[in-house]
Amino acid sequence: MIDLYCERIGEGLLAEPINALTNAAFFVAAWAVWSLARRSHGLSAGIWVLIALSIAIGTGSALFHTFATGWARVLDEVPILLFQLWFLWLYARRVMRLRTVLAAAAIAAYMAAALYSRQFPQLLNGSLVYAPALILLLGLGLYHFLQHRAGRVLLLATTGVFLVALVFRSIDEAACPHIPIGTHFLWHVLIGVVLYLSMRALILNRPMRIRQINVFKL
Repeated sequence: MIDLYCERIGEGLLAEPINALTNAAFFVAAWAVWSLARRSHGLSAGIWVLIALSIAIGTGSALFHTFATGWARVLDEVPILLFQLWFLWLYARRVMRLRTVLAAAAIAAYMAAALYSRQFPQLLNGSLVYAPALILLLGLGLYHFLQHRAGRVLLLATTGVFLVALVFRSIDEAACPHIPIGTHFLWHVLIGVVLYLSMRALILNRPMRIRQINVFKL
């Protein structure tokens, strides 16, 4: 059994009920994005992959907070990384309009940073692994804002929500004496918001929609 969170006080599938149940936030995010994309005719293959990865994140995390085993941890962590990489690829290609080679280089650099950050699991209750994601979101958020993309402040708002989520993830163990259930469940809820907002930014800035807006302005 892998015991990483305040709420878990023993073995058993129901040892982290709140941490397990709040993974519903990822399924809600997936549904909300599907609904938005369907209404705006933005259900592209790329968005479908992100929706599927959101569901995989919720499923993997729920499994880890119930079984707390090595294989469940893999199912928890891999979809998260895949979501980040795929989102970066879509944003670089569809919004920034980078050439394939530049987008691939960005993916490789981010992958290297993400793997390097995993060498410090003892820092910030293991939250340092998400430092590259925070930096990436901030960078994309500034680009999104300065380039006046649709939903101009969306990614900056996403960065703010992500930062608050990281705080709650980092203080989970320290909060144990005062909050018996810990604060990790708030990480789940807020990351569900992060997934929705980031995917919303992509949908609002899909190439077809941008062309339609430009034609309307003309």
